[in-house]
Amino acid sequence: MRKRVFGRLFFVPNQTRNMEKSIRRVLPRSFLGRSLLIVLFPLLITQGIALELFYGNFLQVVSRRLSDSVTSEIVLSLNALERLKQPEDKQWFVEQARQNLQLVETWHGGARLRRFGSTHVLGPMDEDLARALQTSISYPFFVNWRQNPRTVKISIQLPDGVLDVDAPRKRLDMGQLWLFVAWTLGSTVLLSVIASLFMRQQVKAIRLLARAAEQFGLGRDTGPIRPVGAQEVRKAAVAFNRMQERIFRFVSQRMGVLAGVSHDLRTPLTRLRLSLAMLPQSGALQAEDIRQDVEDMVGDVVEMEHMIESYLAFARGEGAETVTQVELPTFLEDVVAAARRAGVRVEAIDVPPDLKVPMRPDAMRRTFANLLDNARRHDACVRLKAYLAGRNVCVLVDDDGPGIQPERRALVLRAFESGRSSGTGLGLTIARDIARAHGGELTLEDSPFGGLRVRVILPL
Repeated sequence: MRKRVFGRLFFVPNQTRNMEKSIRRVLPRSFLGRSLLIVLFPLLITQGIALELFYGNFLQVVSRRLSDSVTSEIVLSLNALERLKQPEDKQWFVEQARQNLQLVETWHGGARLRRFGSTHVLGPMDEDLARALQTSISYPFFVNWRQNPRTVKISIQLPDGVLDVDAPRKRLDMGQLWLFVAWTLGSTVLLSVIASLFMRQQVKAIRLLARAAEQFGLGRDTGPIRPVGAQEVRKAAVAFNRMQERIFRFVSQRMGVLAGVSHDLRTPLTRLRLSLAMLPQSGALQAEDIRQDVEDMVGDVVEMEHMIESYLAFARGEGAETVTQVELPTFLEDVVAAARRAGVRVEAIDVPPDLKVPMRPDAMRRTFANLLDNARRHDACVRLKAYLAGRNVCVLVDDDGPGIQPERRALVLRAFESGRSSGTGLGLTIARDIARAHGGELTLEDSPFGGLRVRVILPL
Protein backbone atom coordinates (compact mmCIF):
# COMPACT_ATOMS: atom_id res chain seq x y z
CA MET A 1 0.00 0.00 0.00
CA ARG A 2 1.30 3.46 -0.94
CA LYS A 3 0.40 6.72 0.80
CA ARG A 4 1.20 10.22 -0.44
CA VAL A 5 2.48 12.61 2.23
CA PHE A 6 3.60 16.14 1.30
CA GLY A 7 3.90 15.16 -2.35
CA ARG A 8 6.00 12.05 -1.73
CA LEU A 9 4.99 8.41 -1.92
CA PHE A 10 5.62 6.19 1.08
CA PHE A 11 5.01 2.47 1.28
CA VAL A 12 2.77 1.48 4.20
CA PRO A 13 3.10 -2.19 5.24
CA ASN A 14 -0.01 -4.33 5.22
CA GLN A 15 0.51 -5.08 8.92
CA THR A 16 0.18 -1.38 9.75
CA ARG A 17 -2.89 -1.17 7.58
CA ASN A 18 -4.47 -4.18 9.29
CA MET A 19 -3.60 -2.75 12.71
CA GLU A 20 -5.33 0.53 11.82
CA LYS A 21 -8.43 -1.37 10.72
CA SER A 22 -8.44 -3.38 13.95
CA ILE A 23 -8.15 -0.20 16.04
CA ARG A 24 -11.00 1.42 14.11
CA ARG A 25 -13.20 -1.63 14.73
CA VAL A 26 -12.53 -1.46 18.48
CA LEU A 27 -13.02 2.30 18.85
CA PRO A 28 -16.57 3.61 19.38
CA ARG A 29 -18.22 5.02 16.29
CA SER A 30 -20.15 7.83 17.96
CA PHE A 31 -18.65 11.17 18.97
CA LEU A 32 -20.00 10.68 22.50
CA GLY A 33 -18.25 7.32 22.89
CA ARG A 34 -14.95 8.62 21.56
CA SER A 35 -15.11 11.71 23.76
CA LEU A 36 -15.72 9.60 26.86
CA LEU A 37 -12.87 7.34 25.82
CA ILE A 38 -10.56 10.36 25.54
CA VAL A 39 -11.56 11.43 29.06
CA LEU A 40 -11.60 8.02 30.76
CA PHE A 41 -8.57 6.37 29.18
CA PRO A 42 -6.00 8.83 30.67
CA LEU A 43 -7.92 8.71 33.95
CA LEU A 44 -7.66 4.93 34.15
CA ILE A 45 -3.97 5.04 33.26
CA THR A 46 -3.37 7.65 35.99
CA GLN A 47 -5.31 5.62 38.56
CA GLY A 48 -3.43 2.47 37.57
CA ILE A 49 -0.06 4.18 37.93
CA ALA A 50 -1.07 5.58 41.33
CA LEU A 51 -2.26 2.14 42.46
CA GLU A 52 0.96 0.53 41.31
CA LEU A 53 3.06 3.14 43.09
CA PHE A 54 1.09 2.68 46.30
CA TYR A 55 0.81 -1.09 46.10
CA GLY A 56 4.28 -1.72 44.73
CA ASN A 57 6.24 0.60 46.99
CA PHE A 58 4.63 2.05 50.09
CA LEU A 59 2.29 -0.86 50.83
CA GLN A 60 4.94 -3.53 50.36
CA VAL A 61 7.52 -1.67 52.46
CA VAL A 62 5.11 -1.19 55.35
CA SER A 63 3.86 -4.77 55.05
CA ARG A 64 7.41 -6.15 55.24
CA ARG A 65 8.18 -4.07 58.29
CA LEU A 66 5.01 -5.23 60.09
CA SER A 67 5.73 -8.86 59.21
CA ASP A 68 9.32 -8.56 60.42
CA SER A 69 8.12 -7.06 63.71
CA VAL A 70 5.66 -9.88 64.43
CA THR A 71 8.17 -12.50 63.29
CA SER A 72 10.88 -11.12 65.62
CA GLU A 73 8.50 -11.40 68.57
CA ILE A 74 7.63 -14.99 67.61
CA VAL A 75 11.35 -15.82 67.35
CA LEU A 76 11.84 -14.32 70.80
CA SER A 77 9.06 -16.54 72.14
CA LEU A 78 10.56 -19.64 70.55
CA ASN A 79 13.98 -18.93 72.01
CA ALA A 80 12.51 -18.38 75.46
CA LEU A 81 10.40 -21.52 75.34
CA GLU A 82 13.43 -23.59 74.29
CA ARG A 83 15.44 -22.37 77.28
CA LEU A 84 12.63 -22.75 79.81
CA LYS A 85 12.34 -26.44 80.71
CA GLN A 86 9.74 -26.35 83.47
CA PRO A 87 6.05 -26.27 82.41
CA GLU A 88 5.23 -23.56 84.95
CA ASP A 89 8.02 -21.39 83.51
CA LYS A 90 6.69 -21.83 80.01
CA GLN A 91 3.17 -20.92 81.19
CA TRP A 92 4.56 -17.80 82.86
CA PHE A 93 6.22 -16.70 79.65
CA VAL A 94 3.04 -17.34 77.64
CA GLU A 95 1.13 -15.03 79.97
CA GLN A 96 3.80 -12.35 79.65
CA ALA A 97 3.68 -12.58 75.84
CA ARG A 98 -0.08 -12.18 75.83
CA GLN A 99 0.04 -9.12 78.08
CA ASN A 100 3.08 -7.32 76.68
CA LEU A 101 3.41 -8.52 73.07
CA GLN A 102 -0.32 -8.89 72.23
CA LEU A 103 0.43 -12.47 71.20
CA VAL A 104 -1.86 -15.23 72.43
CA GLU A 105 0.38 -18.31 72.59
CA THR A 106 -0.89 -21.81 73.22
CA TRP A 107 1.39 -24.79 73.76
CA HIS A 108 0.26 -28.26 72.59
CA GLY A 109 2.72 -30.81 73.81
CA GLY A 110 3.20 -33.85 71.56
CA ALA A 111 0.94 -32.44 68.78
CA ARG A 112 1.81 -32.63 65.11
CA LEU A 113 0.93 -30.25 62.23
CA ARG A 114 -1.12 -31.61 59.33
CA ARG A 115 -0.81 -28.59 56.99
CA PHE A 116 2.13 -26.39 56.13
CA GLY A 117 2.56 -23.09 54.36
CA SER A 118 -0.05 -20.29 54.37
CA THR A 119 -3.55 -19.45 53.21
CA HIS A 120 -3.84 -16.49 50.88
CA VAL A 121 -5.65 -13.15 51.20
CA LEU A 122 -5.73 -9.93 49.22
CA GLY A 123 -2.56 -7.92 49.66
CA PRO A 124 1.13 -8.61 50.13
CA MET A 125 1.00 -9.36 53.89
CA ASP A 126 0.47 -13.13 53.54
CA GLU A 127 3.54 -13.56 51.34
CA ASP A 128 5.63 -11.16 53.43
CA LEU A 129 4.77 -12.97 56.72
CA ALA A 130 5.48 -16.41 55.24
CA ARG A 131 8.79 -15.19 53.82
CA ALA A 132 9.83 -13.62 57.15
CA LEU A 133 8.94 -16.80 59.12
CA GLN A 134 10.77 -19.02 56.66
CA THR A 135 13.84 -16.84 56.91
CA SER A 136 13.86 -16.43 60.71
CA ILE A 137 12.88 -19.88 62.02
CA SER A 138 13.98 -23.36 61.03
CA TYR A 139 10.76 -25.14 62.04
CA PRO A 140 7.79 -26.00 59.84
CA PHE A 141 4.79 -23.69 60.21
CA PHE A 142 1.27 -23.02 58.98
CA VAL A 143 -0.35 -19.54 58.80
CA ASN A 144 -4.15 -19.43 58.79
CA TRP A 145 -5.59 -16.04 57.76
CA ARG A 146 -9.22 -17.19 57.48
CA GLN A 147 -10.02 -18.83 60.80
CA ASN A 148 -10.80 -15.55 62.55
CA PRO A 149 -11.34 -12.18 60.84
CA ARG A 150 -9.60 -10.36 63.72
CA THR A 151 -6.58 -12.60 64.30
CA VAL A 152 -3.97 -14.53 62.34
CA LYS A 153 -3.19 -18.00 63.68
CA ILE A 154 0.42 -19.11 63.29
CA SER A 155 1.13 -22.76 64.15
CA ILE A 156 4.82 -23.78 64.53
CA GLN A 157 5.95 -27.38 64.71
CA LEU A 158 8.54 -27.79 67.47
CA PRO A 159 10.36 -31.07 68.31
CA ASP A 160 8.16 -31.78 71.34
CA GLY A 161 4.85 -30.17 70.26
CA VAL A 162 3.05 -27.35 68.42
CA LEU A 163 3.03 -23.70 69.43
CA ASP A 164 -0.04 -21.74 68.32
CA VAL A 165 0.38 -17.99 68.15
CA ASP A 166 -2.70 -15.78 67.63
CA ALA A 167 -1.50 -12.36 66.44
CA PRO A 168 -3.90 -9.41 66.01
CA ARG A 169 -4.72 -9.02 62.34
CA LYS A 170 -4.45 -5.24 62.57
CA ARG A 171 -0.72 -5.60 63.24
CA LEU A 172 -0.27 -7.19 59.79
CA ASP A 173 -3.20 -6.10 57.61
CA MET A 174 -3.04 -2.82 55.65
CA GLY A 175 -6.59 -1.55 55.77
CA GLN A 176 -5.67 1.42 53.57
CA LEU A 177 -5.60 -0.89 50.54
CA TRP A 178 -9.36 -1.31 50.56
CA LEU A 179 -9.82 2.42 51.06
CA PHE A 180 -7.51 3.21 48.17
CA VAL A 181 -9.15 0.67 45.83
CA ALA A 182 -12.60 1.98 46.78
CA TRP A 183 -11.49 5.55 46.13
CA THR A 184 -9.96 4.58 42.78
CA LEU A 185 -13.06 2.80 41.55
CA GLY A 186 -15.49 5.30 43.07
CA SER A 187 -13.73 8.33 41.65
CA THR A 188 -13.53 6.68 38.23
CA VAL A 189 -17.25 5.91 38.22
CA LEU A 190 -18.13 9.39 39.53
CA LEU A 191 -15.98 11.15 36.96
CA SER A 192 -17.39 8.89 34.23
CA VAL A 193 -20.96 9.87 35.12
CA ILE A 194 -20.09 13.58 35.28
CA ALA A 195 -18.19 13.42 31.98
CA SER A 196 -21.05 11.50 30.38
CA LEU A 197 -23.60 14.12 31.44
CA PHE A 198 -21.48 17.02 30.19
CA MET A 199 -20.50 15.31 26.93
CA ARG A 200 -24.11 14.31 26.25
CA GLN A 201 -25.09 17.98 26.28
CA GLN A 202 -22.28 18.86 23.88
CA VAL A 203 -23.17 15.99 21.56
CA LYS A 204 -26.82 17.02 21.68
CA ALA A 205 -25.86 20.46 20.36
CA ILE A 206 -23.83 18.89 17.55
CA ARG A 207 -26.71 16.57 16.66
CA LEU A 208 -29.09 19.54 16.46
CA LEU A 209 -26.65 21.27 14.13
CA ALA A 210 -26.28 18.14 11.97
CA ARG A 211 -30.06 17.70 11.76
CA ALA A 212 -30.55 21.34 10.78
CA ALA A 213 -27.88 20.99 8.07
CA GLU A 214 -29.56 17.81 6.79
CA GLN A 215 -33.00 19.46 6.66
CA PHE A 216 -31.53 22.52 4.96
CA GLY A 217 -29.82 20.27 2.40
CA LEU A 218 -33.20 18.71 1.64
CA GLY A 219 -34.66 22.17 1.06
CA ARG A 220 -36.78 22.22 4.22
CA ASP A 221 -36.82 25.60 5.93
CA THR A 222 -36.75 24.88 9.67
CA GLY A 223 -35.69 28.40 10.60
CA PRO A 224 -32.52 29.43 12.46
CA ILE A 225 -31.22 27.07 15.12
CA ARG A 226 -30.62 28.19 18.69
CA PRO A 227 -26.89 28.22 19.55
CA VAL A 228 -26.28 25.88 22.49
CA GLY A 229 -23.35 23.91 23.85
CA ALA A 230 -19.68 24.81 23.96
CA GLN A 231 -18.29 28.02 22.52
CA GLU A 232 -17.03 26.33 19.35
CA VAL A 233 -20.39 24.64 18.75
CA ARG A 234 -22.19 27.95 19.33
CA LYS A 235 -19.92 29.64 16.79
CA ALA A 236 -20.67 26.85 14.29
CA ALA A 237 -24.42 27.31 14.87
CA VAL A 238 -24.17 31.08 14.40
CA ALA A 239 -22.12 30.58 11.22
CA PHE A 240 -24.72 28.08 9.96
CA ASN A 241 -27.56 30.55 10.59
CA ARG A 242 -25.65 33.27 8.72
CA MET A 243 -24.92 30.91 5.83
CA GLN A 244 -28.58 29.89 5.69
CA GLU A 245 -29.67 33.52 5.64
CA ARG A 246 -27.20 34.39 2.87
CA ILE A 247 -28.32 31.42 0.76
CA PHE A 248 -31.99 32.30 1.18
CA ARG A 249 -31.23 35.92 0.23
CA PHE A 250 -29.27 34.72 -2.81
CA VAL A 251 -32.11 32.42 -3.87
CA SER A 252 -34.64 35.23 -3.46
CA GLN A 253 -32.53 37.57 -5.59
CA ARG A 254 -32.06 34.84 -8.17
CA MET A 255 -35.79 34.17 -8.29
CA GLY A 256 -36.43 37.89 -8.78
CA VAL A 257 -34.01 38.02 -11.68
CA LEU A 258 -35.56 34.91 -13.22
CA ALA A 259 -39.02 36.40 -12.90
CA GLY A 260 -37.84 39.53 -14.71
CA VAL A 261 -36.16 37.47 -17.45
CA SER A 262 -39.32 35.39 -17.83
CA HIS A 263 -41.42 38.52 -18.21
CA ASP A 264 -39.01 40.09 -20.70
CA LEU A 265 -38.94 36.92 -22.83
CA ARG A 266 -42.65 36.23 -22.74
CA THR A 267 -43.68 39.77 -23.73
CA PRO A 268 -42.24 39.76 -27.30
CA LEU A 269 -43.41 36.20 -27.80
CA THR A 270 -46.92 37.18 -26.79
CA ARG A 271 -46.88 40.17 -29.17
CA LEU A 272 -45.63 37.93 -31.99
CA ARG A 273 -48.31 35.36 -31.32
CA LEU A 274 -51.00 38.08 -31.23
CA SER A 275 -49.76 39.55 -34.50
CA LEU A 276 -49.91 36.15 -36.16
CA ALA A 277 -53.42 35.62 -34.88
CA MET A 278 -54.58 39.00 -36.29
CA LEU A 279 -53.30 38.42 -39.78
CA PRO A 280 -56.15 38.66 -42.30
CA GLN A 281 -57.46 35.32 -43.40
CA SER A 282 -58.96 36.51 -46.71
CA GLY A 283 -58.42 39.12 -49.38
CA ALA A 284 -55.42 40.01 -51.44
CA LEU A 285 -52.93 38.15 -49.16
CA GLN A 286 -54.17 34.81 -50.44
CA ALA A 287 -55.22 33.32 -47.06
CA GLU A 288 -54.86 29.76 -48.26
CA ASP A 289 -51.25 30.41 -49.27
CA ILE A 290 -50.12 31.84 -45.91
CA ARG A 291 -52.28 29.78 -43.55
CA GLN A 292 -49.79 26.93 -43.34
CA ASP A 293 -46.94 29.38 -42.73
CA VAL A 294 -48.92 31.04 -39.96
CA GLU A 295 -49.59 27.70 -38.32
CA ASP A 296 -45.92 26.80 -38.54
CA MET A 297 -44.93 30.12 -36.95
CA VAL A 298 -47.48 29.63 -34.15
CA GLY A 299 -46.01 26.18 -33.54
CA ASP A 300 -42.55 27.68 -33.38
CA VAL A 301 -43.74 30.24 -30.83
CA VAL A 302 -45.34 27.52 -28.70
CA GLU A 303 -42.12 25.50 -28.86
CA MET A 304 -40.08 28.55 -27.88
CA GLU A 305 -42.37 29.16 -24.89
CA HIS A 306 -41.97 25.54 -23.89
CA MET A 307 -38.19 25.79 -24.18
CA ILE A 308 -38.10 29.00 -22.12
CA GLU A 309 -40.27 27.39 -19.45
CA SER A 310 -37.90 24.40 -19.31
CA TYR A 311 -34.82 26.61 -19.06
CA LEU A 312 -36.37 28.69 -16.29
CA ALA A 313 -37.46 25.57 -14.40
CA PHE A 314 -33.95 24.15 -14.67
CA ALA A 315 -32.34 27.39 -13.44
CA ARG A 316 -34.95 27.89 -10.71
CA GLY A 317 -34.49 24.40 -9.29
CA GLU A 318 -37.98 24.37 -7.69
CA GLY A 319 -36.36 25.30 -4.38
CA ALA A 320 -38.87 27.87 -3.11
CA GLU A 321 -41.78 25.46 -2.65
CA THR A 322 -42.64 24.24 0.85
CA VAL A 323 -42.33 20.55 1.70
CA THR A 324 -45.66 18.96 2.72
CA GLN A 325 -46.96 15.48 3.48
CA VAL A 326 -48.59 14.20 0.28
CA GLU A 327 -50.72 11.08 -0.15
CA LEU A 328 -48.81 9.28 -2.88
CA PRO A 329 -51.74 7.25 -4.39
CA THR A 330 -53.89 10.35 -4.94
CA PHE A 331 -50.89 12.35 -6.17
CA LEU A 332 -49.86 9.77 -8.79
CA GLU A 333 -53.46 9.30 -9.94
CA ASP A 334 -53.73 13.05 -10.60
CA VAL A 335 -50.41 13.00 -12.49
CA VAL A 336 -51.52 10.01 -14.57
CA ALA A 337 -54.91 11.62 -15.32
CA ALA A 338 -53.20 14.79 -16.60
CA ALA A 339 -50.77 12.70 -18.65
CA ARG A 340 -53.60 10.72 -20.25
CA ARG A 341 -55.29 13.95 -21.29
CA ALA A 342 -52.01 14.95 -22.97
CA GLY A 343 -51.93 11.70 -24.93
CA VAL A 344 -49.75 9.44 -22.75
CA ARG A 345 -50.76 5.80 -22.68
CA VAL A 346 -50.66 4.60 -19.07
CA GLU A 347 -51.77 0.99 -18.70
CA ALA A 348 -51.41 0.33 -14.96
CA ILE A 349 -50.60 2.04 -11.68
CA ASP A 350 -49.77 0.10 -8.51
CA VAL A 351 -49.36 2.18 -5.32
CA PRO A 352 -49.81 1.05 -1.68
CA PRO A 353 -52.78 2.76 -0.02
CA ASP A 354 -52.40 5.38 2.72
CA LEU A 355 -48.76 6.05 1.82
CA LYS A 356 -47.66 9.60 2.68
CA VAL A 357 -44.38 11.07 1.42
CA PRO A 358 -42.84 14.47 2.30
CA MET A 359 -42.31 16.34 -0.96
CA ARG A 360 -42.79 19.55 -2.90
CA PRO A 361 -45.92 18.64 -4.87
CA ASP A 362 -45.46 20.98 -7.86
CA ALA A 363 -41.80 20.02 -8.28
CA MET A 364 -42.50 16.28 -8.12
CA ARG A 365 -45.46 16.72 -10.47
CA ARG A 366 -43.04 18.25 -12.95
CA THR A 367 -40.67 15.29 -12.45
CA PHE A 368 -43.25 12.63 -13.31
CA ALA A 369 -44.76 14.81 -16.04
CA ASN A 370 -41.35 14.97 -17.73
CA LEU A 371 -40.90 11.21 -17.45
CA LEU A 372 -44.36 10.49 -18.88
CA ASP A 373 -43.87 13.07 -21.63
CA ASN A 374 -40.66 11.31 -22.70
CA ALA A 375 -42.64 8.09 -23.08
CA ARG A 376 -45.30 9.93 -25.13
CA ARG A 377 -42.69 11.27 -27.54
CA HIS A 378 -41.50 7.72 -28.16
CA ASP A 379 -45.08 6.40 -28.45
CA ALA A 380 -44.48 4.02 -25.50
CA CYS A 381 -46.93 2.52 -23.05
CA VAL A 382 -46.20 3.28 -19.36
CA ARG A 383 -46.69 1.35 -16.13
CA LEU A 384 -46.18 2.90 -12.66
CA LYS A 385 -45.44 1.05 -9.46
CA ALA A 386 -44.52 2.32 -5.97
CA TYR A 387 -43.32 0.38 -2.92
CA LEU A 388 -41.55 0.87 0.40
CA ALA A 389 -37.81 0.16 0.55
CA GLY A 390 -36.64 0.60 4.13
CA ARG A 391 -36.94 4.28 5.04
CA ASN A 392 -37.46 5.26 1.39
CA VAL A 393 -40.23 5.10 -1.19
CA CYS A 394 -39.32 3.77 -4.62
CA VAL A 395 -41.43 4.72 -7.68
CA LEU A 396 -40.81 2.75 -10.89
CA VAL A 397 -41.79 4.20 -14.28
CA ASP A 398 -41.55 1.42 -16.90
CA ASP A 399 -42.25 1.71 -20.62
CA ASP A 400 -42.03 -0.55 -23.65
CA GLY A 401 -40.30 1.98 -25.89
CA PRO A 402 -36.88 1.81 -27.54
CA GLY A 403 -35.08 2.43 -24.24
CA ILE A 404 -31.62 3.94 -23.79
CA GLN A 405 -28.34 2.11 -24.21
CA PRO A 406 -26.47 1.58 -20.91
CA GLU A 407 -23.44 3.50 -22.12
CA ARG A 408 -25.61 6.57 -22.89
CA ARG A 409 -27.60 6.69 -19.65
CA ALA A 410 -25.12 8.81 -17.74
CA LEU A 411 -24.86 11.13 -20.76
CA VAL A 412 -28.60 11.76 -21.20
CA LEU A 413 -28.88 12.89 -17.57
CA ARG A 414 -26.67 15.87 -18.36
CA ALA A 415 -28.23 19.18 -19.32
CA PHE A 416 -28.99 19.64 -23.04
CA GLU A 417 -27.66 16.16 -23.90
CA SER A 418 -30.90 14.18 -24.15
CA GLY A 419 -32.53 16.66 -26.54
CA ARG A 420 -30.33 16.06 -29.56
CA SER A 421 -33.04 13.98 -31.17
CA SER A 422 -36.12 15.83 -29.80
CA GLY A 423 -37.12 18.07 -26.89
CA THR A 424 -35.04 20.59 -24.98
CA GLY A 425 -32.64 18.12 -23.39
CA LEU A 426 -33.63 19.17 -19.89
CA GLY A 427 -36.49 16.82 -18.95
CA LEU A 428 -34.45 14.05 -17.38
CA THR A 429 -31.96 16.54 -15.90
CA ILE A 430 -34.71 18.51 -14.18
CA ALA A 431 -36.34 15.31 -12.92
CA ARG A 432 -33.04 14.06 -11.46
CA ASP A 433 -32.24 17.42 -9.83
CA ILE A 434 -35.67 17.58 -8.21
CA ALA A 435 -35.28 14.04 -6.84
CA ARG A 436 -31.86 14.89 -5.43
CA ALA A 437 -33.21 18.13 -3.93
CA HIS A 438 -35.64 15.93 -1.98
CA GLY A 439 -32.72 13.85 -0.66
CA GLY A 440 -33.44 11.02 -3.11
CA GLU A 441 -32.09 9.82 -6.44
CA LEU A 442 -33.17 9.07 -10.02
CA THR A 443 -31.56 6.23 -11.97
CA LEU A 444 -32.09 4.68 -15.40
CA GLU A 445 -32.32 0.91 -15.82
CA ASP A 446 -33.59 -1.77 -18.19
CA SER A 447 -37.32 -2.31 -18.03
CA PRO A 448 -38.74 -5.87 -17.92
CA PHE A 449 -41.17 -4.72 -20.65
CA GLY A 450 -38.34 -4.07 -23.09
CA GLY A 451 -37.97 -0.32 -22.78
CA LEU A 452 -36.60 2.03 -20.11
CA ARG A 453 -37.15 1.87 -16.35
CA VAL A 454 -36.78 5.08 -14.36
CA ARG A 455 -36.35 4.49 -10.62
CA VAL A 456 -37.22 7.49 -8.43
CA ILE A 457 -36.21 7.12 -4.75
CA LEU A 458 -37.63 9.53 -2.17
CA PRO A 459 -36.89 9.50 1.59
CA LEU A 460 -39.72 9.32 4.12
